[in-house]
Amino acid sequence: MNYNNIFLAFGLTLFAGLSTGIGSALAFFTKKTNTKFLSIALGFSAGVMIYVSLVEIFAEAKDSLSGFFGSPLGYWITVLSFFAGILLIALIDKLIPSFENPHEIRKVEEMKGEKPDHKLLRMGIFSAVAIAIHNFPEGLATFTAALQDPKLGVSIAIAIAIHNIPEGIAVSIPLFYAMGSRKKAFFYSFLSGLSEPLGALIGFLVFFSFMNDAIFGILFAMVAGIMVFISLDELLPTAREYGEHHLSIYGLVAGMAVMASSLVLFS
Repeated sequence: MNYNNIFLAFGLTLFAGLSTGIGSALAFFTKKTNTKFLSIALGFSAGVMIYVSLVEIFAEAKDSLSGFFGSPLGYWITVLSFFAGILLIALIDKLIPSFENPHEIRKVEEMKGEKPDHKLLRMGIFSAVAIAIHNFPEGLATFTAALQDPKLGVSIAIAIAIHNIPEGIAVSIPLFYAMGSRKKAFFYSFLSGLSEPLGALIGFLVFFSFMNDAIFGILFAMVAGIMVFISLDELLPTAREYGEHHLSIYGLVAGMAVMASSLVLFS
């Protein structure tokens, strides 16, 4: 484990988390949602995350755990950890009621400047809390990957950042209607992205003081599961709702191709 990468890993996680502010800015300073661009971009992000999870991260986790526990036990632990990561993020998704889920699709066109509805304040705050909870394991995923391999971390951070842009739109709109203030809605939406570096910080404090190949392998396999679930449950459905079905698939294939090329060229 290369501890010289710690500051870079935190920086990448902060960048990914605060990209929710880009979505908030789009909601407040543009008049129309570029649905085709978002559809392709989200598909691209899903392609990057799926490919790198199944081809690179899962394989590194398997090598680490097999080296520590031997084979086939290490392989079994890798598989179980992978599905444990899926279960973790699925439980988080399940525990947040759908009407408060920040992954509900919203568009810039919804910003019509109505008077604030103070009854929506609770729902607006819950939207910010919901996105913060969702972003927490993503922060741990970005940080763990970047700590192990900075080039891999950059790719994942960019993919997570793209993923967070529509979340910024989704959380800022109900906050705007709850508070009647664009500045406050932008601030709280932007603030919700801080849960990603917070996830990285807590992960670092809890796990990395006694890190070994076994803990790293389990975390890395869980990261792969988390990112595959996010891609299949959030990114691709969102991409399809924003645009045409084929656009998201083209973006998916392009993301896989770019990720595969970068892994070959910079390996």
